[in-house]
Amino acid sequence: MEKQYDLVVIGTGSGAGVTASRCRRAGRTVAVIDSRPFGGTCALRGCHPKKMLVSAAEAIDATHRMAGKGVRTQGIAMDWPELMRFKRTDTDPVPAFFAQHFADSGIEVFHGRARFVGPTAVAVGNDRLHGTHVLVATGAMPAVLPFPGAEYLTTSEQFLELDTLPARVVFVGGGYISFEFAHVTARAGAHVTILHRGVRPLQGFDPDLVDLLVTHTRELGVQVRLGAEVCGVDPHHQGVVVRALHDGQEHRFAANIAVHGAGRVPEVDDLDLEAAGVAREPRGVTVNNYLQSVSNPAVYAAGDAAASGAPLTPTAAHDGDVVAANLLEGNHRQPNYAGLASVAFTVPALATVGLTEAAARAQGLRFQTHYQDTSQWFSARLAGATVSGHKVLVEEESQRILGAHLLGPHAEEVINLFAVAVRFGIRADELKQMLFAYPTRASDVVHML
Repeated sequence: MEKQYDLVVIGTGSGAGVTASRCRRAGRTVAVIDSRPFGGTCALRGCHPKKMLVSAAEAIDATHRMAGKGVRTQGIAMDWPELMRFKRTDTDPVPAFFAQHFADSGIEVFHGRARFVGPTAVAVGNDRLHGTHVLVATGAMPAVLPFPGAEYLTTSEQFLELDTLPARVVFVGGGYISFEFAHVTARAGAHVTILHRGVRPLQGFDPDLVDLLVTHTRELGVQVRLGAEVCGVDPHHQGVVVRALHDGQEHRFAANIAVHGAGRVPEVDDLDLEAAGVAREPRGVTVNNYLQSVSNPAVYAAGDAAASGAPLTPTAAHDGDVVAANLLEGNHRQPNYAGLASVAFTVPALATVGLTEAAARAQGLRFQTHYQDTSQWFSARLAGATVSGHKVLVEEESQRILGAHLLGPHAEEVINLFAVAVRFGIRADELKQMLFAYPTRASDVVHML
């Protein structure tokens, strides 16, 4: 079948859904394509299911922190099969929900792998869809790793579908996926190891707070091996053996499973972008300030598939809105990522927004650094928390908040207050005048400045 549409969207995640829905409401003919169940990474294979697992780890952690402080902890444990059933109450209905939404909206749907067969033509199986415009919003996938045996690694998507939790788990890579899952699995009773080739994991977050988190992670019983470069994975009758080089020597780590936590890349390799004349780079489709392909003006890209903003769900949704506006009204809107916060949902969470110290210095900015270990503050002590800290960068003359970095209880929520300040230019001296409800974690903000 060959059919013409105003817009062909490849992907059904956050960015794709926003663009498809807005354009259809405006009367445009729209088709969406996905080779997987409708809904995208965040709802099915990322943010939502991950956070449901993290919620169980938070409950376990909160209970144990209050042991001897009025809470009895006997019998408290994580039931992994039951937790996975709970997770599926959220993820299982998603594909049908999206399919119904598309049907109700008059958006035509296609299942299968998409590939370009011309500047604005996309093939899906035996169907060929022609679009006045095409949006690439295919999300990301695990990076291909260069060592032998990488095919024996368990992906994060597969990990989120485990009906039972293995006793021994190795995480390859020291990014947010590894640390988030490690904090869950350790509290579920597994023996956990993280292997990271660099000297500091969780790149992009404040190094001083990362050091505090690594220490805390080790106190949980997780073996964090830094400077350990994985060189191979071998199958074993009980699972796998991960080989890693450390200080010039090879070390072996036996586990039931080894999880790929060594980064993700745009899932665009099999789209045959060359057939459409769409330029790309390692971060995705090369786009201009309007998220339009620099080499094919009929093609746009959003979210992880675009070489523009950070690979986060809010980025994708924002990109989708920007693309829709430009398709409907002509190129006039550019993405604005100012104040975009990022969170590693460890327990406790690690959060960041704005510039790091290194980035601020590289820009030649003059600023004050407000850094403190806050594990003895009331907001930490009342929850029995032993790890908590912040670092806030304030420009000297303007009092502009350049960046904020938090670790501790409710950091994933409090960071949004700083995100608002960064995005809308609320100065530190202005924010300090805010009358926050007390005692709350947010009321600590005035003391962080």
